[in-house]
Amino acid sequence: MKVAAVFVASVLATLPASAQSPLSLSEAIARAKARNPDATAAAAAEREAAERVTQARGGYFPKVDIAESWHRGNHPVFVFSSVLAQRQFTAARFALDALNHPASTDNFRTAFSVEQPLFDRTTSANVRTASIARDLSATGRRLVDQDLTMAVTDAFGRVLIAAATVRSAAAMVETARADRALAANRRDAGRVTEADVLQLDVYLARSLEQQLQATSDERIARARLNQLMDEPLSAMFPLDLTPPPIAIDIANPAGLEEEALKSRPEVALAIQQEQLAAAMVDAAKAAFLPQVIVQGGWELNGGAWNSRSSSWVAGGVARINVFHGLADKARLAEAREQATRRAIERMKAETMARLDVQIAIARLETARASEAVGRAAADQARESRRIIRDRYESGLTDAAMLLRSADAVQQADARQIAARVNVLTATAALQRAIGKP
Repeated sequence: MKVAAVFVASVLATLPASAQSPLSLSEAIARAKARNPDATAAAAAEREAAERVTQARGGYFPKVDIAESWHRGNHPVFVFSSVLAQRQFTAARFALDALNHPASTDNFRTAFSVEQPLFDRTTSANVRTASIARDLSATGRRLVDQDLTMAVTDAFGRVLIAAATVRSAAAMVETARADRALAANRRDAGRVTEADVLQLDVYLARSLEQQLQATSDERIARARLNQLMDEPLSAMFPLDLTPPPIAIDIANPAGLEEEALKSRPEVALAIQQEQLAAAMVDAAKAAFLPQVIVQGGWELNGGAWNSRSSSWVAGGVARINVFHGLADKARLAEAREQATRRAIERMKAETMARLDVQIAIARLETARASEAVGRAAADQARESRRIIRDRYESGLTDAAMLLRSADAVQQADARQIAARVNVLTATAALQRAIGKP
């Protein structure tokens, strides 16, 4: 993923060496897309929708059935029809007693039937509906992938920031110990009182506490990244700080808006929902059109398994919807209203896509400006700290001023780190807004 280059420009320190190869942001995103439960569920939903298309297309093909049955009984109608189908009917069967009280009869029947639709607009409407639903599932998977990209980018950046904060906290502890030693030396020389040493002891304890908190924050950030990649939560990965550079030209907002309309999954979903509603209108209209079906059948009937007579039948059926209690009319009206609603939702999605791009551009501009200010403020705070420490060592200022300068450096570093996070997430948000993977 290109977004991490923003962070590389800010954080150039390396993490502790490890036998593992460094994990890049693009690799982390690839793992999340392949293993994250949301991604695998979206892929399964896409395959499920593809199978429904195959089911719908089955309506175009003939239906072929073979049935084997055996019946025995003395029901007059059963006996009469069975003997007639077996071609064993004789004049004696017309005797009244034989008709009313026939002997028990066996009938072994093998039936082969074929039914082929010739004209049925319902099937074509169902195929179109299922195809659009399949496209919706594919777009939904893209949406999940983009959300995962955004989430992994944010988590990856926060791990890098947390690691930088840990190193900064460790440096603060070392500085606090050096300041404490300096105050102790000046106290032993009779130049300051025990109060200076106690103040620096408190500051050292606070620095140690902040170091512990930073370490905990890094562990939490790593656990979140591992959860997105479906890795063990306690796994430790060295992170690669050298991803490819990113280039997003924010000088042309209109161009970015047009790109968002073409690439955003949310817009594509809205368009496909509108298409699906139109397909449902066609499906509702199909109920008013005739259905034409041809049928054929071939049978073997006999009183014994190995003694049967054959027969066949062929024909066609034309079915016309004359009146179904106004249900079909209401279904068509419902489908048309749904199509109207989906068109409104599609326009809303396009407006929201444009708005998201404008918001993302504004936040990125602010984040970049804040990062520049934060970097300058941190440099100034460190230089001021150096001057005040030299003055304290020379006895020209007190411990309170020394502690305030240390706090100023800490606050400036925290603001600078926050600005780096904002640049990272704002850049990812802009990529998400314009629909880039």
